[in-house]
Order: sequence, then structure tokens, then C-alpha cells
Amino acid sequence: MAPRPEVGELRPSQLLYVFGIGAIVDLPNLSTMVMGLEEWDGARARPLREDRLLEAVKGQLGEQVERLVLPPMEEDALKAALEPGQVGVPVSSFPSFMRCPLCNHLGPRRRGIFDLKMDLMRPDRTRYVHSNCQKAQYGKPAVLPARFLVACERGHLDEFPWVSFVHGGKKDCHGQLVLSERGLSGDATDLVVRCQACDSKRALAEAFSEEGMKAYSCRGRRPHLRDFEEECTAELRAILLGASNSWFPVTLSVLYVPPSLEDELARYVEERWSTLSDVSDRAVLGFLRKQGQLGPLAAYGDEQVWRAIEARRNEAGTGDAGDLKAPEWRVLTRPESAPSASDFRLREVERPAAFRKLIRKVVLAERLREVTALTGFTRVGAPMDFEDAYAPKSEHRMPLSRQPPTFVPAAEVRGEGIFLELEEEELAAWCERQGDREKRFLAAHEGWRRQRGIEPASAGFPGIRYVLLHSFSHALMRQFAIECGYTAASIRERLYSRGPEEEGGPMAGLLLYTAAADSEGTLGGLVRLGRPEHLERLIVQALEDVRLCASDPLCSEHLPGGDSGPRTLHGAACHSCAFAPETSCERGNKFLDRGVLVDTVSGSPLAFFEGWLTRQGSPTS
Repeated sequence: MAPRPEVGELRPSQLLYVFGIGAIVDLPNLSTMVMGLEEWDGARARPLREDRLLEAVKGQLGEQVERLVLPPMEEDALKAALEPGQVGVPVSSFPSFMRCPLCNHLGPRRRGIFDLKMDLMRPDRTRYVHSNCQKAQYGKPAVLPARFLVACERGHLDEFPWVSFVHGGKKDCHGQLVLSERGLSGDATDLVVRCQACDSKRALAEAFSEEGMKAYSCRGRRPHLRDFEEECTAELRAILLGASNSWFPVTLSVLYVPPSLEDELARYVEERWSTLSDVSDRAVLGFLRKQGQLGPLAAYGDEQVWRAIEARRNEAGTGDAGDLKAPEWRVLTRPESAPSASDFRLREVERPAAFRKLIRKVVLAERLREVTALTGFTRVGAPMDFEDAYAPKSEHRMPLSRQPPTFVPAAEVRGEGIFLELEEEELAAWCERQGDREKRFLAAHEGWRRQRGIEPASAGFPGIRYVLLHSFSHALMRQFAIECGYTAASIRERLYSRGPEEEGGPMAGLLLYTAAADSEGTLGGLVRLGRPEHLERLIVQALEDVRLCASDPLCSEHLPGGDSGPRTLHGAACHSCAFAPETSCERGNKFLDRGVLVDTVSGSPLAFFEGWLTRQGSPTS
């Protein structure tokens, strides 16, 4: 098969969070879709080892998954320049309907009408041109992809039914279509599609009305897999090209936690585990020794090294395969016994004096490594809108391949962070006094799930403990972003919230950390804020800042569920005071309420920090 032309570049992390498999990548002159795993060059995809994450992926996708891989890339820049198009992530042009900006011709790609013009030296200039445009005076004009599509909640995506739409459902006329604008705004209300043969015309705004697409049934198309599923009964919706609800990733992520290293030999094995993990026989060690690839392990005998490899392999296969946070919680709450590695280093520091009764432990994570794997995606609604999107067999999660995959794309980032553990006794006592507030959140949660047909309605409720930790995390996140120099989107949260009655509980802690693919995430700007001389001031300032909001009193009076039904799962929280960027929040800005932290203008007498802030007084400069 001839090599495909290069048309653009993406960062590995973008292929997980923004432009993953099944997502549309809007390039300067093209609209392309990232194709399924069958079309990836697995031989050029470098394995990424993270045993805990691999076990979790197997729990979702099946035991046939053998490895996590980085996207195919050419590490040799010179070779990549000399052999363009030999490696990379495969994409295909989508949608097929194009529009000429000069003559407004609208139609699917056909040779002789819309032709591909490649530029091997400037891939960003690759484009389709209208070869027989009647209004072109100088050359062939570059055409644009039609910016209307249809999708359903089961993850199917298809071309907009242009012919059927303009003819009111009839398909017997095949005249030339023209998409013209009646105004300058570019809105759907100003766009009209017309058939030149029968003069039928229709405004695009009708497609977005309540009855707009009810006359059309979903064909079950999966363009990233080049196939169709069996008949789909989900309701079709018109969406715009590049709409934010056209693709949501379903991901799993873990923080790297090194195993307990009791001796020097085990530490050396851990440092070289990416190589040693594939050693299947003792004789292979002799070959590695001759090649000089054992490093400091060369000082030990083959039998000793083999036993250490077997011990490391057995340790990786045990433990919390389905519980990603329990191993992290254990090591974060016991930093004095935590092993250190090049990608993991903890240091406990003094607690803020004013909050000693509320905060049990402050741990600085000077080195962290986060590994994330993509297991599927959803459309129209986010994965959290469909609880079953994380289930092994889900009708909402779209697969990455036609057959059960043997590998899935992953990415790793490194950073730093601050971990805070709250006092369990104080938190448990506070939770007991929050009966009314917790019932309000539970009612909103149940109503929200019933509105979406998710049963049982009460399942998955995180409890008032989570609301407190989540709200406190967002308050600190906003304050840290101001002080440390990182952008708000560069700081993420990882919450550890479980009641005493839950398996693995109790847990009550939060980790705020940076995660960047380069050295930016490990420059020390965030860790510095965890020192005792800074942290107390920052906590006080963060809590005082959320006491008032620019949208008060409306924001402070907002209740979970709202006044007109179960529309929201947050209390006193909005973009002005508590919401965080999508990349930062692990719960989509749900279950937030600054009223659980401090007394707002609407009154929150049972706020967790209120009494302590009164004793502390105003923050010092």
C-alpha cells in the first residue's frame, strides 16, 4: 500500500483528550477523522509499561489487551524528513460533502469535481480544490468541508442528509445542490440549501428545531471503522463540525507507584523494568550481559537477577487490579515508608498551624508520573452522562477497533503536586451534621439519572464527603494557579473520598498536581507552595475568595437540581467562583458547593472551615 501523505501534526496527549480515535481534526484546509486501531502501524508504536493501568484496561476491554502503546511516531527527525508519510496516525477525510466558497456548489467528493492537491513540502497546504468552478478566474479555489453532521447518543456519526433534507424526505431528485448565505453571520438561520433542478430549498435552522431530525433514522455508521452497525434506534441530532459534543474520550489514568524496594538489587531491577519485563528466560540475561545492557546489575549473578525479576513480575500481578486509587492512597498517606524512584518522590512537611485540627498531613510530591489510556469514546453526551460508558459492554461507548483490541493508545506525563489529607474524625463528625444538605444533593443526583433513564437512580452518589473535598480542591486550585505561575488548565485534581463503610475506606484527601509532556510540569513552582510558610496563607486566601462571588446572591442561593428540575448537580458554584477547566476537574464540575467550605451571603452555619477561619482572622500580606 502506498504511503499516505502527511497532512498535519498532533501531540501524543492530544490523541487522548482532544483528537483521539473517532474525533474530527479540523486542519487549515481539511477536515479529517482519526481512524481505528486496525489501520495503526503497531510495529512503530512504542510500548508504554504501567501494569496497574493495563490490568484496569483489561477489566474494561478484555484479557486480549496485551500492551499500552504510544502513538506511532518517528523518533529520528532526519529519517522522518526523508521518508514523509511512512509513520504516524492514520486519518481519512470526513465529511465527504464539500462546498465551494465561490459558486456555493455543495456535493460529495468526486474525481474531476473535487480533487486533492498535495504539497509534500508543506503538509498544511494539502487541500481539495473545485476543478470546474464556473466563477473561478484565477486558478482552482480550495473548497471547505460542509459543517453539518448528524450523530446519536450511541456514538454513531454520519453525513448530514443533504439530498433528503432539501426535498423534504424525498430522494428521487438528484439535482445539483447549492448552499448559500442570506446574511453575514454564518449562523444556521442564515444558511439555505437549494436544489437547482427542482428549486426546492430549506433553511438549515430547521435541522436544529425540536422536530428537525425526527423524520430520519440512524444508519449506525462508524466512520472511524469504515463500517455500519446493525439498525440503531437512537434519536439522530444535527451537530456542527467541530462541536464540543461530537467527541468525548473515555480514559483511565493512574499515578505511577513504585513497588516496595527493600534492597539495592530490587531498586536496580525497577529502574530497568521497561527492558527486563520482557526477559522470559534466564539465558536472556547472559545475552544482555554480553551486550553491556545490565548496567549495575552486572555486579550480580544471573540467578540473583532472575529471582529479582520474578519477584517484580509477581508483585505487579497482585494487588488492587480494579482499584486504581487504593495503592496511591496507601503510599501518599505513608510518605516516610514510600519508595523513591526517578518518577516518584515524596516528602512530608509541617501542617499549617491554623488548620492542625482539620488537616492531618501535607505531602509534597516532588516527582510524579501519570499514565493515561484511551479505551473508547462517546458522542452527544460525556461519559459521566452515561454511567455504563465505563462498563465492559456499553451501548454508549464506541469501540476503538472492529475486533477486540490487543493494544490501546496511551500517553505519559510528568509533574509535581501537593497532597492534603484531612482529619478523619473531624470530617466524619461534620458529615453527620450535613443530613439536609446531603439529602438535597442525593435528590438532585437521583433526578438527574432518572431524566436520562439510568437505573438504579441512587447508584454512584459520592456523598457529602466528596462534595467537601471537591469544593476545597477547586478553591485551592484557583488560588494555586494565581501564585505558582502555571495556568489553571495545567493543574489537575485527584480526589480520594471513601466513607468508613466503603471498601478500602476511609479516605479523605486530595492531590493537586501538574502534568506536562515536557519539563514545564516539574519546575518546582507548585511544590514550593506546599511549604508551611506559604500553604497556610494560601488556604486562608482561597477560602476567603470563595466566600463571595461576582454572581451573588444568585450563585449562593443556587441549590442542587435548581428550581425547575434536576438540571444541575452543584450548589453554590459557578464559573466566577468554583468551576475549573475540563482538563482539571475529574467530575465535570459536578458536586460542588462553596457553602460547605465557608459562610456565604446566603448563610452556611455548618461550613467545615468557618469556625477556624474566624479564629485565624484576616490573611497576612
